[in-house]
Formats: sequence, C-alpha cells, structure tokens
Amino acid sequence: MDFFSRKNRILLKELVKTDFKLRYQGSLMGHLWSILKPMMLFTVMYMVFIHFLRFGSDVPHFEVALLLGMVMWTFFQETTSMGLVSIVSRGDLLRKLSFPNEIIVIAVSINAMINFLINLLVVFVFAIINGVNISQYAYLAPLLLVELYLFSLGVAFILATLFVRFRDIGPIWEVVMQAGMYATPIIYSLSMIHNKTVISLMLLNPLATIIQDLRHLLIYSGNQTIGDFVTDKWVIAIPYILPFVVLIIGYAIFKKHAERFAEII
Repeated sequence: MDFFSRKNRILLKELVKTDFKLRYQGSLMGHLWSILKPMMLFTVMYMVFIHFLRFGSDVPHFEVALLLGMVMWTFFQETTSMGLVSIVSRGDLLRKLSFPNEIIVIAVSINAMINFLINLLVVFVFAIINGVNISQYAYLAPLLLVELYLFSLGVAFILATLFVRFRDIGPIWEVVMQAGMYATPIIYSLSMIHNKTVISLMLLNPLATIIQDLRHLLIYSGNQTIGDFVTDKWVIAIPYILPFVVLIIGYAIFKKHAERFAEII
C-alpha cells in the first residue's frame, strides 16, 4: 500500500485533527494549555534553579535558554510518550481498517510538533522582551529542528513497537525521561560542569547537542557546543548522524512487527 496515497494522506490529516481537538477537550482553558503548561513549569524552574540556586548566572539570557531547552524537551517527551501508547490506544482502528500503521505514530508526532511550534513563538517573544540579539546564522535553526523531529519520531517508533508486547515499557520510559532531563543541559549550563570528558560524553546525546546548538544560534553565541570540547570531526558528527540512524532503525523495527499489531492487541 502506498503510504503517500490520497487515502492515507486523508487518514493522517483526520487523525491529527482528531487528536488535536481531543487534547484538552472538556477543560475551561482549552488549547491555551499548550502555552500555559510549559510557562507554568518554566516559572517553577526559574524560581528554583535561577532565582534561588543561581544556575546559569554566568550566562547571558540564561532564563531564555532555560525556556527554550524546556520547550524542546517537552516536545521530545510528548512525541515519545504519546507515541509509546499510540498503537495500543488505536487498536480498534487497526482491526477495522487496512492502512500503514506508521500513520498513527506520525500523527502523534505532528500534533506534538504543532504544540512545539506554538511554544517556540512564545520563546521568541520572551527573547525579544529580554533583548536577545539573534545570530546571523539563525537560518540554520530549522535544520536542527528537523533533526529533533526525526530523532523523536525514531524513538517513538521503537517504543510503540515494544509497548504492544511489553506494557512495562511505560513506567520504565517515565523513569528514563526523568533521568534524561537531568542528564541533559536544560536547567543548568555546561559551565557548571568542570570535567571535559563528562561534557563530551553528554553532548554525544543528540538532544543535548541540538539544544546547545540552538541556544548558540538563537540566544547567545557564547553557549558552548560539542566543537568546544571535541576536536575529532568524526566524533563531532555522531550526534548529528544519530537522529537519522535512530529513525531508520526505529522504522525498520516497527515495520517488521506491524503486521501482527492488530492480532496482539
């Protein structure tokens, strides 16, 4: 079946619309929560880590960097967490219709991307208010956002496949996400870490590298990137190549098991 057929494109569109409408159905604030949730979390993080603990005090506009990092992490968390349960939650649809199952996971990722882009607008407004001078190389930012999306989608494919058979993956992934947030330079700056080897290993994580690169391009050119700690160009390339590798592997795993999803669920 052709994934790009008109029937499949219509189905994808309808799934995205349905998920978006149902996201905050029944709440008084509706889709305003797409903006309010990260802003409320940012306020808590700002008071605790910046105002009281003075994290990032040596980095200009670190509060904007914190907001940007949180928005990006939220997108990854939402794509992977919702992607994890997406196939199981759409089991009735899989049993009734014949279509490429990956459409379900992609629909979840597109919904997360819509929220992400809305939140990015909030970050830009916040940056302007704080007098941030955006770099002349900011035009490279969309390339990093593409990498973020591909990496998140690849992980979502893997998790969705595993969750069909192993429901324990759910709570395990919650713990991984909690640990991953603290292992990624979101609430703190790299200048707080004095071990160059630790920083180098940390920046092999595509999420950490993408976050630092975007901070470098959009907020403050003094934000350190992997090139400041690693000299080997092949090692530097690892976090930029990994999103494509993860997507290819994740999609291959998903397609290998997709035919049995309906009968297992």
